[in-house]
Amino acid sequence: MRYRLTIKALILVLAAWSGFSPCWASGKRLHRISQEELEDKIAGGWAGKMIGVSFAAPTEFRAQGRIMEEDLPPWKPERVSNSLNQDDLYVNMTLAEVLDTNGLNATTADFGRLFRNAEYGLWHANLAARRALRRGVPAGLSGMPLYNAHANDIDFQIEADFIGLMAPGLYRGSNRIASRAGRVMNYGDGLYGGMFVAGMYSAAFVETDRLRVVQNGLACIPGGSPYAQLILDVLVWSKQYPDDWKKVWDLIGKKWDQREPCPAGALDSFNIDAKLNGAYIVLGLLYGQGDFARTLEIATRAGQDSDCNASTAAGILGVMIGYHAIPEEWKSGIADIADRVFNYTRFSFRTIVSYNLERAVDMVRKYGGRIDGSDLLIPVQKPKAPALEVWDDYGSPAESVPFSDSRWKWVGNWGPLDPSRKESSRMASDKNAAALIGFEGTGAIVVGPFLPEGGQADIFLDGKLHRTVDVCSDEGRSKGEEAIWHVFGLKNQSHQLKILVRGESYGSGRKTDVAIDRLVVFR
Repeated sequence: MRYRLTIKALILVLAAWSGFSPCWASGKRLHRISQEELEDKIAGGWAGKMIGVSFAAPTEFRAQGRIMEEDLPPWKPERVSNSLNQDDLYVNMTLAEVLDTNGLNATTADFGRLFRNAEYGLWHANLAARRALRRGVPAGLSGMPLYNAHANDIDFQIEADFIGLMAPGLYRGSNRIASRAGRVMNYGDGLYGGMFVAGMYSAAFVETDRLRVVQNGLACIPGGSPYAQLILDVLVWSKQYPDDWKKVWDLIGKKWDQREPCPAGALDSFNIDAKLNGAYIVLGLLYGQGDFARTLEIATRAGQDSDCNASTAAGILGVMIGYHAIPEEWKSGIADIADRVFNYTRFSFRTIVSYNLERAVDMVRKYGGRIDGSDLLIPVQKPKAPALEVWDDYGSPAESVPFSDSRWKWVGNWGPLDPSRKESSRMASDKNAAALIGFEGTGAIVVGPFLPEGGQADIFLDGKLHRTVDVCSDEGRSKGEEAIWHVFGLKNQSHQLKILVRGESYGSGRKTDVAIDRLVVFR
């Protein structure tokens, strides 16, 4: 499906219907804010993110395709220390360091260089991107579907906060950085998730209305994208059901909680898609009514990647109200860890706030603002969406064919990866061991584990070598439910797949093992 209305036109239609006036329609040119207030808002953003991810960490993916109705873990202020080892924080902060080294005009290659060399644990689009970068794929391609089956996943959405936190009211400046950083790990809706979140952070500095914040973030992404259409649906439904977030949650699920290509979620209730989880952020912001605890609760109860969604919602609200207004019961534990460094970074809470304050002043000056005494004059920009680049033609997951299915043909010595588990992956290490299967569809993903010293295999599609792959995890540990190989955009017809073990190790590894769980077919 293609959408003809631009996001600006759609927002103006919604504005006329709802009485809402987006900030860029108001004619406002300069926004005055004291540097003290700016610092308080930045501190509120980072504090909200820390509190949110720590509060909801025990609930991550516990509720898949359902609202979490059970009791939430009781909050204790000391639990905020959990944030020191969360990728929501450390990836954000290490990406921010790229701007220290390379300046505000840092390129995609600059961000990719940092990512390729990072030693921290990663998942989904981030992990696929880093693997691609380490295998020679340029940073501008490492987030694209050709190399990354997770291109629409949540990854950039949960690590774009640092951009909005240094771009108060500077939507176009935010998008420029987001476009360069986000292409390392995502594409299409996955990229737009980061732009949307960063745009909401930018708006949170200059707006006091939560709906305005969401609308201006939405204006930063193309109206033709499925992501934008989902958020617009949420805005319309929230107007229709202003007191019933669960009704809106149900409508979101019925229309949008489908077609997840991530191999861990295809044909299952697990969904790490950026736009679905972005909708849950918006639920928290709109129905939380500006109450910190209520915002956290709704974003958490919406389920799926609940710690990330609560973290983002609380971070945006934290900017809106400032650190001083976050209730003491939520923030009181931060003082005890304010000087402790987040894992894999050089930043503590105190120093990341100082860093973002400096970069925010730099950004304001870059785009024509200035310091006036103790105040900063911000030239609030009109949001401008980038050109539409979507990945929505891969079909829908139609079938999962486990290794035990008779359609698989095994040549050579294949056995269980773990002999103690009957359902363990089918594994081979000998040269020319082969797995063959036919499928009918527009795409497919071979799912299996990445292994600490995984070997290599040649993938033949319809009789031709399509790609040589390896299953080395790069992290020194096994990781299951991964896309060993994928292809999209095929003609919807019968295809033949052959996985031929090369009997070769990868890199400095010594083993040649290749393991297979199943084939996910798209139509």
